[in-house]
Amino acid sequence: MVDATRNKIPSLLNRDRITNGINHDFCHLTVSLNRSSADSHFSANSIAAHGGILKRLVMIKALASPCSGFGSQKPDKSCKKVKPRAVRMELTITQPDDWHLHLRDGDLLHAVVPHSASNFRRAIVMPNLKPPVISTAAAITYRESIMKALPNDSSFDPLMTLYLTDKTHPDEIKLARESGVVYAVKLYPAGATTNSQDGVTDLFGKCVPVLEEMVKQNMPLLVHGEVTDPNIDVFDREKIFIETVLQPLIQRLPQLKVVMEHITTMDAVNFVESCKEGFVGATVTPQHLLLNRNALFQGGLQPHNYCLPVLKREIHREAIVKAVTSGSKKFFLGTDSAPHERRRKETSCGCAGIYSAPVALSLYAKVFDEAGALDKLEAFTSFNGPDFYGLPRNSSKITFKKAPWKVPEAFSFSFGDIIPMFAGETLQWKPFFE
Repeated sequence: MVDATRNKIPSLLNRDRITNGINHDFCHLTVSLNRSSADSHFSANSIAAHGGILKRLVMIKALASPCSGFGSQKPDKSCKKVKPRAVRMELTITQPDDWHLHLRDGDLLHAVVPHSASNFRRAIVMPNLKPPVISTAAAITYRESIMKALPNDSSFDPLMTLYLTDKTHPDEIKLARESGVVYAVKLYPAGATTNSQDGVTDLFGKCVPVLEEMVKQNMPLLVHGEVTDPNIDVFDREKIFIETVLQPLIQRLPQLKVVMEHITTMDAVNFVESCKEGFVGATVTPQHLLLNRNALFQGGLQPHNYCLPVLKREIHREAIVKAVTSGSKKFFLGTDSAPHERRRKETSCGCAGIYSAPVALSLYAKVFDEAGALDKLEAFTSFNGPDFYGLPRNSSKITFKKAPWKVPEAFSFSFGDIIPMFAGETLQWKPFFE
């Protein structure tokens, strides 16, 4: 035991000397740089001397590390070998679906539906048109319009929704389920977002019979989770909605399937994670994964980054990224792609909505790649959504490749331009379809 200890002493002493040498060299380098900063330039000898010191520091620091096994010393057991992360250049996954999409109608529908149809196999289509889609008959008619606007070779399947109002009758829920084309009912608190003026004014006072029928029919309720009280700060409206509406709703109807749409806060993340799996889920947009509220104001007011719910603080964005890249089954892709003509965004009272359909898959891949979680991308984009809705997963595949491409500055149509998310920027991942 004594001999073993004695053998270690020289190595430990050498490491101490080296550590002291690091400190001495660092001080020497700092003093030298401070003196040189007073001059207009460094001499060649000064640069060489500084470079030599830096090189020595790097080499000595590696030797002095307790993980290095310097001399006869064994590396500390606590040291872990860090393997460099392999750079992936290609990734094949099941084709994704979009569980929250705005397709609009008329000329706008014909303009934008090819972008979604070329990227996604299915999509939950929002009902906030003018007038809103409040009946099964209206949903069927709207679906027919979408199908006519699709390219001839498209296999895109629009999954329709109803717009919940104070006057929706439980019988309408039965008709919706029997139709085979309506998959959910959307709750818009009156005044919360685009075309929500016909939304619900009193959920518990006027809609409970409808919600009870939805439980019987296993029909999900899709929730725009914001209160509309003008006295509530716009950045707090999701949090207050959870406390005053969602939590009481889940307690009253625990068997109701609920999707909290386009979540924006750590409060929403915590709420969803606390709920029973299979009954409460959440869609997540590319903008709420990549942008915080600074993006609204940097370099001037940025109307094309304005959406509802609005972007939040960085701590909320980070919480959402952590949730979706964790492998949790409760979160799934929902772009909330919401096109508006450029003239309606760049005006004195601009519309809320970000057009992400053409770039969404590349942006989601960016998020998961930067989080070191590309292995979790397929579940988020392609499995969690259909599993929640009780639908089969897609059989078609797509392949992401590291192939840098530039997002168009705008998409031009006869009625005007639509500006996509990240317009003019270069993205690294691009989807290719089999």
